[in-house]
Amino acid sequence: MNVQKENLVIALSDSGFKQEVIEKAERLWETGRTQDLIRHLRSCRCELMDILHESQKRVDRVDTLIRQTEKTMETK
Repeated sequence: MNVQKENLVIALSDSGFKQEVIEKAERLWETGRTQDLIRHLRSCRCELMDILHESQKRVDRVDTLIRQTEKTMETK
């Protein structure tokens, strides 16, 4: 396997993408469809960013609970 293609597969796998996403990237790489591969990778990135933003919202909610609990304890 080509080193660059192998790195592509490893990076997508390490990022938690499903096998079909990885296989699509491999096919695009193998057929030389660079622009389509870039679009596919950008879509993968957007998916990760959505997950990141949702996780940040959950962290923010917990931070709010911590602050509220600390204020409640200070008034007692």
